[in-house]
Amino acid sequence: MGIWYKKISSFTVVWVANRNTPLNDSSGMLKFVDHGNLAIINSTNGTIWSSNISRAAINPVAQLLDTGNLVVRAENDNDPENFLWQSFDYPGDSFLPGMKYGISFVTGLNRYLTSWKSPSDPSTGKYTNKLDPNGLPQYFLSQGSVDQFRSGPWNGLRFSGMINLKPNPIYTFEFVFNQEEIYYKYQIANSSVLSRMVLSPDGVLQRFTWIDRTQDWTLYLTANMDNCDRFALCGAHGVCNINNSPACDCLKEFEPKSLEDWTAADWSQGCVRKAPLDCSNGEGFIKYTGIKVPDTRKSWYNKTINVEECEEVCLKNCSCTAYANLDVRDGGSGCVLWFGDLIDIRQYNENGQDIYIRIAASVIGMSFFSVLES
Repeated sequence: MGIWYKKISSFTVVWVANRNTPLNDSSGMLKFVDHGNLAIINSTNGTIWSSNISRAAINPVAQLLDTGNLVVRAENDNDPENFLWQSFDYPGDSFLPGMKYGISFVTGLNRYLTSWKSPSDPSTGKYTNKLDPNGLPQYFLSQGSVDQFRSGPWNGLRFSGMINLKPNPIYTFEFVFNQEEIYYKYQIANSSVLSRMVLSPDGVLQRFTWIDRTQDWTLYLTANMDNCDRFALCGAHGVCNINNSPACDCLKEFEPKSLEDWTAADWSQGCVRKAPLDCSNGEGFIKYTGIKVPDTRKSWYNKTINVEECEEVCLKNCSCTAYANLDVRDGGSGCVLWFGDLIDIRQYNENGQDIYIRIAASVIGMSFFSVLES
C-alpha cells in the first residue's frame, strides 16, 4: 500500500506502508481492526501491517490529506493535534512539505529517512538520515552504523554544514528546538510547485522539484555536495578545503599525527598539537573563520550567554578545546563548547562560521591568521 502523486505523469511513490512485508497476491484488504487500527490483511486473514494507533477510537476515519499525509482520526475531529495516527510520523525515503523531521520527547518518536533497497524495491535499504540529539543536535546520514555525512548544528540561519540552504522562492524552512521537540520543517511557498527531499538507494540526500514543461523531476540541491562532505575525511583537527589539492590540511598550530600516512593521502589519523596544552600555565584561543563547526555530539551549549562569557566558561574548564556562538544572527549569541578532539571541519568561501580553538600559552604571543586567510 503506497502513496504517490496523482496529477503528474511520473509515477512517484513517497510512502509505502508494508515496505518490508509485501503481499504475495492481489487479495489483500485495508480495513479497521482492534479499536480503530488501520491494517493490511492478507488472503489468510493475517495482519501484515498495522497503524498502531495511540489510543482506541470510536468511529475512526482514515483520510489521505492533500499534503500526502495519511491520517487516522475520530470521525468528528479534524484537529491535527488529535490525530490518532499519521504516516508523516513514519516516513520512508521521502521528506515532504509540512512533515516534522526530528524527535518528539513527548511521544518518543524519532522521524527519520531510510533509503529504499533499489529504485524499484521499497524495502529498507542501507542508508538512514537521522537527527542525533546528543550534545547540540545535528543530522547524520549513515550507512548502517558508519556515519557518511553530518549536517552540522543549526546556527540560526541554516545547518552549519549545509551552506546551500538559503532563503529562496521555492520553499520556506524552520528549525524548532525546545524541551518538547526538535525538528526541521519546510513549506512550499507557491502551492503550484511540487518539491520533495529523497534519500536515494545509494545514500544521497537530494531535493527535487517538478517541472511541467519537461514532465520530470529536476534536481534542486544535494545535501552532501562534494568529497569534503565525507564525514571526518581529514581526521581529528584536520580541515578540508575542496579548492585545495590535496583537500586536507591541519589546523594552525597542529601537524599530521603520521607524516608518512598524511603524505600518502591517508588522513584518517588526523593532526596533533605542535605545543601540548598545559592548563596550569594559562592558555588562549585562535580564531578560525569561514568553517563548518566540528561534530557537536560531545559538546555543551547555553542559549543565553554571549561569546565573551562563552570564552570565560571554556577557559575555566581544562577539558574545553573550543567555543563558538550558538546563533550567528545579529552579531551572534549563545554558546557552544567542544571537549576532546575536533572532528569533521571544513572550510567555506561563504556562509561559514567563526570558532575559537584553544592553544598553549607558549604560542599565544605569536601572530595568527584564520584558516580562511591561509
